[in-house]
Amino acid sequence: MKAAPPATNRRRSIAILAAFGLVLAIIATAYTVHAIQRSAATKVSAAPSGAPTANIFDGKPQLVFRNTNIHAGYGEVASVPLGDPGGTRSFTNLACDRVYAAADHILCLTSKAGVITTYSAIIYDKNLNPIKTVSIPGQPSRARLSADGRMANWTVFVFGDSYVSRNFSTRTAILDIQTGQLLPNLETFKIIKNGVAYTSPDDNFWGVTFATDDNTFYATLATQGQTYLVKGDLATRTVTTLRTNVECPSLSPDGTRIVFKKRVSSNVQAPWRFAVLDLATMKETLLAETRSIDDQAAWLDNQTVIYSLPEAQNAAVTDLWKVPSDGSGKPQMVLQGGFSPATVAS
Repeated sequence: MKAAPPATNRRRSIAILAAFGLVLAIIATAYTVHAIQRSAATKVSAAPSGAPTANIFDGKPQLVFRNTNIHAGYGEVASVPLGDPGGTRSFTNLACDRVYAAADHILCLTSKAGVITTYSAIIYDKNLNPIKTVSIPGQPSRARLSADGRMANWTVFVFGDSYVSRNFSTRTAILDIQTGQLLPNLETFKIIKNGVAYTSPDDNFWGVTFATDDNTFYATLATQGQTYLVKGDLATRTVTTLRTNVECPSLSPDGTRIVFKKRVSSNVQAPWRFAVLDLATMKETLLAETRSIDDQAAWLDNQTVIYSLPEAQNAAVTDLWKVPSDGSGKPQMVLQGGFSPATVAS
């Protein structure tokens, strides 16, 4: 067989290394999430004696999050007034690995330890009553609701026999809470890549974020060692690639911009930076937060991005931080002991 030209060999090697690097990064991320969540699962504790009960949907703007204070309701969904995040926390008595709240619903992803650990996505109404429970096939990773609280979506990690298994994958589901229709795997959608239909055995989706019409959404597609921002159409079961190197998108409240993770380094310990993409111009702006964060950021308001960071001393304890969405300013801590934030407006 005739040997391939050196340039071809180099391109092939680069492609293989890029794909391998992406797999290693995903596996490392999944293992970290799994380790933290398993550690956290043993530490869920009752809310402090005398702590107020959360009334999340009382018409007052609130910041909702998973409490990660070790000795004070660890793992419970809590809330604080949006204008006073350092104020007294109210607790819900709901234990979640991931949480999101919007309009009059809460989405709670949970794990139940046993001989075989089981996982669930639970929808709660405004009175904190469970109205829908769905069994999910793996470790909770991402959770979102549409702005009106109708559309729920989640991403989970699915493993083979071990964390280095080649069967590692993600599953992303979409649930219409109003009709009860469940789409258990986004991989069944038709993919339009560079203007033509596309499919590959390694397709993976994660990090869905819905527009206000409850039909349009954005997500990450990973395939052949590359990540893409895709725009989805629920009615036609179609996603279309928009650009490369976008992970975990989150749509701004006004629907004009997306905050996302951008891969800026081959260092698997610190590969990402947060950036904001203007959907009208496709102009990208790196944010002032320079630490590498593996999460789907949220929006505190149209000018501010909010996200969680693990503390250096204990990765099971995370704090909430914020940074301006225009690339100016510097990161500021919002509150200690918080994870998976969401804002509920009046």
